[in-house]
Order: sequence, then C-alpha cells, then structure tokens
Amino acid sequence: MKIAIISDIHGNLEALKSAFEDIESKNINKIFCLGDIIAKGSHPKECIDLIREKCEIVLKGNCDEYFTSNIDLSNKTAQEIERIKWNKGKLDDESISYLVNLPFCYEFYMSGRLIRLVHAHPERIDKFTGNIDSINNIYDLVLPSSNTISDEKADVLIYGHIHTPYVQKMYNRYIINAGSVGNAIDVFRNPSKDGIVKNTTVANYLVLSGNLDSRSIDETFSFELVSVPYDIEREINNSEDNIELNSYSEELRSGMYRDMEKIYNSFASRGIKKEDI
Repeated sequence: MKIAIISDIHGNLEALKSAFEDIESKNINKIFCLGDIIAKGSHPKECIDLIREKCEIVLKGNCDEYFTSNIDLSNKTAQEIERIKWNKGKLDDESISYLVNLPFCYEFYMSGRLIRLVHAHPERIDKFTGNIDSINNIYDLVLPSSNTISDEKADVLIYGHIHTPYVQKMYNRYIINAGSVGNAIDVFRNPSKDGIVKNTTVANYLVLSGNLDSRSIDETFSFELVSVPYDIEREINNSEDNIELNSYSEELRSGMYRDMEKIYNSFASRGIKKEDI
C-alpha cells in the first residue's frame, strides 16, 4: 500500500495539479492532506475542489481555520483587513463549511507503526516546530494531546506547517515533515552558503509504503520525500488579482519566506543567532 501525504497548498493551483499528476503516475493507492489549502494564492476554491475529489483524508490547517472564522477586525491594520477580506471573498459558503468541519488529527497503523497526522502540532494547529529545534521541542511532536485520537505516543508523526520537508529519527521514532506543495521555503538562507534554489522551489510531498492497518512490526515500512517541478511563472501570470502578488511571486521564485525577521526572532528564542545562519 502506498499513501501520498500532501500539505500546505495555499491556493497554488499549478503546483497542486503538478503534484497530483506525479502522484497518479506512481500508482499510489490513497492521498491524504494535512491542511492549509487556502491563503496566499489566487485559486483556493479550485484547490479545495481538487482536494475534495482526490483526497480520502483531509485535515484542517491554521489558515483554513483562521480565514473561515469570525475575525475581530477592530485591532487589525488596513493591510490586514484587506488581506482577510480578499481571502474570504475567494470562498463560497460550501467551501467555508467544508473547511470549518475538517478534523484536527488522523491516526492509522502501517506495518506495525502508529502513524499520527496533524497540521502543525498535536497541541495546537498553529504551533511552530522547526526542522532545527531543541530535542525536547521536536520530541513533543510524538506525544498525544487532548486533540489526538489515541493517548499513545506516535511511532511516526507527520506534519506540515513549516513548508520545509525533513526527517528526524529519535528514541526509536520518526518525525517527518511532508513539506509544502504550493509554498515551499527554506528558512536557512545565506548568499555565501546557498545552493541551487530549484532544490526548494518545487511542489513537495511524502509517500509512505507499508501494510496498511497491520499491527505487525516485522513488516517492511518505507517513506520517500518527493519534489516535483511546476510552472511557477504560469501560476504567477494567472494570479493578477492577487493583492499580495509581489510577495507571493517572490516567495514562489526564491523559496524564501516573506517575513524573515519573524523567522530570525523565532530562531533567537531557540538560541540560534542570525549571524550564525
């Protein structure tokens, strides 16, 4: 059995179509989505429709939650209000209802491993755990919470949210980030150290292979992180109505987050200095 795990589409229709074409070429049995279908890109409704058609399991992401909630605009800047209204205006009532009712977590067994899927963290839908972080912060990802289906520690925890694919092995467990289909980034950037940017500016997804629903640990289990090129310029050219087109285009082309100071502050809280990156 092969399961594709996708995440963080963010309204990027070209990237999503390319990811699905690649998945379909690999004879994959099921597709699961970790959320953040909307926000940033100009085609959230079209992405929702494709996800509903092709994905068996879909979780709610923090952007899915935020832009479908009743947001208090009284303490927002004019720019924030415009962004909220634009993103909400891209959705019809049916799409909003679909996103509102998505689950937080999904769990299953594969080749004897308890696999837990969340968007960002078992405790909170928007909690950030980076690919470089403290051991305790990363280990916390495998722990159960009031939001998880079981009270067991996960053997394999799979999440999205940070837009950077990676694998961490600790305490006989795996933590895997599936990366982002539509808004892939690498937050570790330095002109003197950077490699080929096209290593980042692709549609990323994860493939799990094993015996679905089996509790026997003595079976083959494997995973693969996949990167799929897509037509970034076509996505940008089809996004003329995007009120954040400049920042959206720059993120897609450079693979660099639009607010790096926010990232640097997050690193600083973890003891990583900006000058050491």
